[in-house]
Amino acid sequence: MTANKPMIIAHRGAKGMAPENTLGAFKLGLEQGCEGIELDVHLSADGELVVIHDHTLDRTTDRQGAIAEKTLAEIKEADAGSWYSEAYKGEKVPTLGEVFDLVPDSIMINVEIKAPGNGMEQKLADFLNERGRIDNVVTSSFDHKCLRRLKLIEPKAKIGLLYANNLLDPTAYARSFDVEVYSLHPHYKAIDAEDVVKAVENGLQVYPYTANEIQDLKELTDKGVSGIITNYPGRLKDLLQDGAAE
Repeated sequence: MTANKPMIIAHRGAKGMAPENTLGAFKLGLEQGCEGIELDVHLSADGELVVIHDHTLDRTTDRQGAIAEKTLAEIKEADAGSWYSEAYKGEKVPTLGEVFDLVPDSIMINVEIKAPGNGMEQKLADFLNERGRIDNVVTSSFDHKCLRRLKLIEPKAKIGLLYANNLLDPTAYARSFDVEVYSLHPHYKAIDAEDVVKAVENGLQVYPYTANEIQDLKELTDKGVSGIITNYPGRLKDLLQDGAAE
């Protein structure tokens, strides 16, 4: 194993061991030693930034319906933990503000925009400015036009390109934008060592998602990635500590 020490980024919190995108999952990720957390945001019907992956409540709560059609009060009525285990009964869908209240300034937060438009980019830019945490927040999305809009609204925002395809030249693609791109967020199988080296040499961070198995974590570390988005932050921390002891 190389001496590279990628940032440990907890995917939707410690998703492998707690109900995703809940304060409980983020707390567990922090307890397991993560250096960053990844989460997903939507806008509620009344314009609140809420942390949930899907466009509906159906999969991860005991309620149903589209996030965009529910007020924050209605969303807060849902239990977002019981589906995972009795230990997390009563967990709520958190607001982005509640997550920022929980997570120390020293921890990087990767906010993934799941539903662009409808004022999302402006709302998020305003929120980051109000919180004074633009320097340690990376906003990512599969919708790269949305990220460009955010960057034009707030030039200090850091944007990261999510993608699943094996791009011919990820660095060249990032540099083709008329705004600065901070990071690449490829599927963990969609980037090779040469891509990583070129990206890093060109000042880009590389944060692959979502690697969980020991072999995959080792391979990504050996490729020299900047960070790894994983459901098991504790597993990655143990692996990196073992590697340092070798």
